[in-house]
Formats: sequence, structure tokens, C-alpha cells
Amino acid sequence: MILTTSRLYLRPWTECDAESLYEYAKDPLVGPIAGWHVHTSVENSREIIRKVLAVPETYAVCLKQDHIAIGSIGLMIGEKSNIAGLTDKEAEIGYWIGVPFWGGELILEAVRCMQQYAFETLGMTKLWCGYFEGNTKSWHVQKKCGFTYQYTLKDIEWKLMNDVRTEIITCITKKEWENQR
Repeated sequence: MILTTSRLYLRPWTECDAESLYEYAKDPLVGPIAGWHVHTSVENSREIIRKVLAVPETYAVCLKQDHIAIGSIGLMIGEKSNIAGLTDKEAEIGYWIGVPFWGGELILEAVRCMQQYAFETLGMTKLWCGYFEGNTKSWHVQKKCGFTYQYTLKDIEWKLMNDVRTEIITCITKKEWENQR
């Protein structure tokens, strides 16, 4: 499955993306605030593609002009989500984009594309999203895409980073999404 916007291709990850993934995921401004470690090598990125990113409903965010991965976006449906209690008609959306592309609204474009796909093609009734305290860039994307605050999880153990965090959870229903279009 390939999804397109005016400037982007959202396509499945392949091991051939390891070099471009490493290029953007080695930046300490990207991973830690999103809850994952900085990538340490091309081989580390290749392993993450194999074990984490090459799964259904996870896509490389690529510029149309060259198809090179510059970020990632995906849906975790129902119990595959990090958010407890989701039904099989609800999904959590997660995303990131490389620092050189911050501020260009590319990830905003990708999230809107993923919302349309989730609601119209997959039949989701709700999309959930979270961001860690201090990640104002992610909050701005969520707000612009119609997500609204639901609740805050304080002092959660984030095992991937071996630390304690505060996560803010947002949500948008299909009806809310339809009304904002």
C-alpha cells in the first residue's frame, strides 16, 4: 500500500531505507523526545527496520521527488497500541520527521493523509495520539489535525529509554474529523 499527498509518498519500510533512516534517526533532537534511542549506525537502523518498522500500517514518509525516507508514520490498531483499552476500531497514530524538514508542515500533511486512510479505508472510529511532556512540536501537529486533550499519564515508566515520563494523550473521532474537513 502506498499513500500519497501533494508532496509525499507514504510507503512500507524496506531494508534499503537503512542509510536514510540512520541519517535522520541519529540526531539526538529526534528520537529521545519521541521515546526512542538515537540510532548508532546504519546496521542499527537496518535492524530497527526489520524488528520495528517493517510491520503492517507503518510507513516511511518520503518526498515524492526522490522517494527517500525522511520520517515515519504509523497506526497501531486496537491492542497493538501503547494506549490501554482500545477496540479494534480505534488506533494510535505515531510519527516523526527528520530535523531538516521541521517547520515545513510535511509531517502535518502525512498525519492528515493517515487520518483519511484510517477513517475512510480502515473504518476506524477514533484515532488516539500521545506526546511526551516538552514535545511541543508534536502537540502543535496534533492540534492542527483536530486532536483534543483527553488525559495525562504522570510518572510512567518508559522502559525503552529506562526513564520516567509524563505523557499527554489526545484523540479525534471520525465524526470530529468529518466536521473539520
